[in-house]
Amino acid sequence: MSNVQKRPNGSWRARYRDADGRDHARHFPRKIDAQRWLDEVTASIVTGRYVDPSKARTTLEEFYDDWSQRQLWATGTHVAMRRALTSCTFSDRPLASLRRSHVEAWVKSMVQAGLAPSTIRTRVMNVRAMLRAAVRDRALAEDPAEGVPLPRLRRREHAMTIPAPETVWRVVDGAPEWFRLYVALCAFAGLRVGETSGVQLGDVDFLRRQLHVQRQIQRDETGAVQATPPKHGSERTVSLPDELVEMIAWHVEHVGVRGSEQWLFMAKTGEPPLQDAVGNRWRRLLDELALERFRLHDLRHFYASGLIAAGCDVVTVQRALGHAKASTTLNTYSHLWPSAEDKTRAAAAGMMRESRGLPADRTAESG
Repeated sequence: MSNVQKRPNGSWRARYRDADGRDHARHFPRKIDAQRWLDEVTASIVTGRYVDPSKARTTLEEFYDDWSQRQLWATGTHVAMRRALTSCTFSDRPLASLRRSHVEAWVKSMVQAGLAPSTIRTRVMNVRAMLRAAVRDRALAEDPAEGVPLPRLRRREHAMTIPAPETVWRVVDGAPEWFRLYVALCAFAGLRVGETSGVQLGDVDFLRRQLHVQRQIQRDETGAVQATPPKHGSERTVSLPDELVEMIAWHVEHVGVRGSEQWLFMAKTGEPPLQDAVGNRWRRLLDELALERFRLHDLRHFYASGLIAAGCDVVTVQRALGHAKASTTLNTYSHLWPSAEDKTRAAAAGMMRESRGLPADRTAESG
């Protein structure tokens, strides 16, 4: 419902009622201007680009504070979204004033600050989730981040660090007693750092040689330590080698467990260790051993690469790592699986050896 009416003072009042039944009006000195504004509003409604004037005046931060309370997010997602918003240079601007140039300037500032391309991409995607939500809520006409160039990511096979087996064992062997099992669980069970911090004695089935991964340790939005389900619903049961089971038993006997929950690992604060503290201890350990630095998370890649090298299929690796989808496993580790060329070459080599009367697994002799 809309109309244009002349007022007693000679101005023209354009009025319309939105889908929620609220009246909106503006006054113009000329009737043609009032009608033009009303036509523009009508066109935006028809094309789906209508923006509620009252919502358009809110800032991105104000919109996020209201929108985030309705989202079914895990604690880690809340923390990541808030971190992205805090780093955003236009979070205090009204939504109606946001332009592509604001996003471009923010991306450039993160590049100049030396942030990793993957970090920049994650933060931009999180802020874009807020912007797209604002579009759906008719608080923003379009996503100003659409099409903004982001730093290029390195190819996974070049960006991924997989330590050598001898390096991994040197770190395990050189770690302090309490930390030795922590490193081993990352390297030989493929646990994430938060998952390792969350292991309790009751999670270990010594008879079946299994570890039930059912929680992770992280900070909540207030900074408090919190135990939550693993990310993306990746609760799982990991099959353990005998040597790792023996390490767990040794740890329980000589290092002990803590608290009524029987945590395998405990920080000086009396709580399970957080990622920052574990990361600091990990880096000190590498320095003490005079090893080139790599991430503790790279031990998870070491575990995955070992499974693949042993001939495990995609689904087996997916389940062991706790990926929600097999596509995630393939996207991350596809370069580690033998290619069609590798299989063809191996098959042809086997046929050649067989035709020469050699064992199929014997290395071909030169000459």
